[in-house]
Parts: sequence; C-alpha cells; structure tokens
Amino acid sequence: MAIKSASPIKTQTRKIDGLSIRYAESAPRGVSAILLSPWPESLYTFEQMWSRLAEHAHLVAIDLPGFGHSEGRTDLFTPSAMGEFVVQVINSFGLTRPHAVGPDIGTGTLLSVAAKHPGLLRGIVLGNGTAAVPIQIGSVLKDVVFAPSLDPFRNIDTRQAVNSVLQFVERYRLPDHVREDFLSSYEGDRFAESLRFVRSYPTELPILAKLLPTIQTPVQIITGDHDIGVLPVNGDYLHERLPHNKFDKIDAGHFAWADAADKWVELIIAWWEGGAEQLYGS
Repeated sequence: MAIKSASPIKTQTRKIDGLSIRYAESAPRGVSAILLSPWPESLYTFEQMWSRLAEHAHLVAIDLPGFGHSEGRTDLFTPSAMGEFVVQVINSFGLTRPHAVGPDIGTGTLLSVAAKHPGLLRGIVLGNGTAAVPIQIGSVLKDVVFAPSLDPFRNIDTRQAVNSVLQFVERYRLPDHVREDFLSSYEGDRFAESLRFVRSYPTELPILAKLLPTIQTPVQIITGDHDIGVLPVNGDYLHERLPHNKFDKIDAGHFAWADAADKWVELIIAWWEGGAEQLYGS
C-alpha cells in the first residue's frame, strides 16, 4: 500500500555499511537530530511529531537495520552492535553532535553510543525501553526473550502478530497508511529475525548496566506510567544510575510517543531548546 502524499514524511534509501537503509530527512535548520524507529513500528511513528520537531532541528529519521523497511543483518541485532551502526549513520549524514531520540529499542542502542563514544551526541531522549537488571518486562515479552529458540515465531501470521502488539496503542488512532507501513515492515521472516534484538537482553543489559554510571551525555527519560510490556521500573532504573538525566513519567502505556505525542513533543523541544545545556552545561 502506497504512503499517501499528505504525510509530512517523505522516505528515501541510502546504502550504509552495505545495507539499504530507509530514512526521512527534513530541511536543514541549525542543530540536527537523529530519530530511531521503535519496534515493531517504523519511522512513520514520528509522523505526529514531524512538522513540529522540524521547526526546531534538522531531522534524520531512520529505520534501524532489520526494522521498519531497512535491510537487516544478523550480527546487528544487539543494542551494542546497533549503537555502532548508528555511529556510521551519523557519519554518513555528516551530522555534528546531533541530538538523538530513540524510544523502545532505541534506549539501549543510544546508551551504548553514549557510553562508547563520549561527546558524539549532544543529548538523548529515550523511554519505554528495557534497561533494568534483572530484566523487568511483562509476561508476553518475557516469553519471547526467554524462548528456547526462534522457531515457534517463524510459523505465525506476522501481520496478526504486529497488529496484536499495536492493540496496546490506547488513545491514538493509527492512520491506515501508517498501520500498513508497520505491518508490511515485518512480513515473511522479518518479524522472527527482529526478535533477535530483544533476545539479546540477558547478555547485553548486564554489560550496559556497568557502563551507565560512566555516561556523561545528558539524557531525557520519558516513561509511560502504566506500560505492561516494558515495566515503568526501567525508567526508574535509568534515573537512579545515569549521572545527568531528567525523568518524566507520563500518563501513558508502552506507546507513550503515540498516545501522548503532544507531551513527547513538548518535552523534546524543551530539551533541545536548552534543557540539557542549562542543567548539565553540555
């Protein structure tokens, strides 16, 4: 299904590290910001926010490898490996100390970037992403993370599976073209393969936990206060361990960026317009 032309997001593709990566870009405007799509969605998750955010920064939104409509590769399905790929994206677009926004799977990805590449990012906005050790997630996600293998997930109706996850969008009515983009993103074997990312958490999160106190990049944490998938305690966990952070818990479930988009935009703009610098002198 074609994306209707009324959308403010216009997608293109670019080869990065040998992979075809789908992205959208706004007009140049001072500071830049890289936006990472959550799972199981795509960069169209930012459609609600796009026009307002583009008034404050040059936006580059990408579908991470293996997510949305970007080509994937097995070795990239961990937060640490994905973080290194994001560094390549920043270099490919010639971005200088961009802000970064990464809800959900972007959480571990961007924290890995900040830990291993100090000073590369101006500031980070994240939320509703798994970070706590021991792992703090709901039963459905736990069944995926700790399943003995991916085999059971290769035989399911992937469109139905993604639709079942999107049922947790509580208030926002996904436009038909956005929902279709999400559903088509994970057809065939792509849904099962994308699960490799969350299944890396038992190995990856303890490593990241040791790095959190070393991160000097300012972080804005936004957590939905009744997320039953990625439990809100994950936000508290980061708030207690990151040296420079601002923590906002808002009235939303997992898809806080969809159901409380106005609040997300308000917090992001305040962060970009001086919140990080005023608080931490970054």
